[in-house]
Amino acid sequence: MKEFEITPPTETEAEASPLLTHAIEFRRRLILSMLAILAGFIICFIFAQELYGFLVKPLAEATGGDGHRMIYTGLTEAFITYIRLALWGGFILAIPVIVTQVWLYVAPGLYAAEKKAFLPFLIVTPLLFFLGAAMAYYIVFPVAWEFFLSFEVMGAGGSLPIQMEARVSEYLSLAMTIIFAFGLSFEMPVALVLMAKAGLVSAAKLASFRRFAIVLIFMMAAILTPPDVFSQIALALPMMLLYEISILGAKWVEKNRGT
Repeated sequence: MKEFEITPPTETEAEASPLLTHAIEFRRRLILSMLAILAGFIICFIFAQELYGFLVKPLAEATGGDGHRMIYTGLTEAFITYIRLALWGGFILAIPVIVTQVWLYVAPGLYAAEKKAFLPFLIVTPLLFFLGAAMAYYIVFPVAWEFFLSFEVMGAGGSLPIQMEARVSEYLSLAMTIIFAFGLSFEMPVALVLMAKAGLVSAAKLASFRRFAIVLIFMMAAILTPPDVFSQIALALPMMLLYEISILGAKWVEKNRGT
């Protein structure tokens, strides 16, 4: 019987093996993240009415609840809105899990000192997101809704009244967009400090870019928030403060790097 010799892997195969391992690990982390979003979606769909009540509470308080209601004009509109609401809530609930999976994927390729340096970003990322979301809900919503409701007109002298009857899909879409925009905007220090750590930007460059950054921040605030001055300022001012914190963070990175 002829004996078969085991040949060692070629150089191409040896190079492909780590790539395949990384691809498998990436798929594993992605699947776990998707499962976390699915679990969050199921939880939020079960409590969709409670989540709806939570998001509509600022509007209910602004209107006083007298003579106002939420409507839907399509037969499937309310159901589809609950699906979107559950997906949105599920993603937010899964953020800590997603960040952890990203960390577990990246961490094996880092040295011990690098792991210690990047670990604070793992903790700060979800905290900043939830801080921005809380600011949108507790500070921006009450004032912005009061502003928009001020355009209601009581019928007098034979004229017809103007009364707000918001579509549930439009209101929840607006509320979810603003909350997500504020949460995402508050991630700016994490992104800029990581860029400084990678050597893509420096504290000096960030400081010299400050004037342009302020203009971009106000443009972003005008796009992401409702068209009232308070909401735009409410997003722009914290982002300007976070930009200054990013400069300090970049200086700290450069100091620890010995530059």
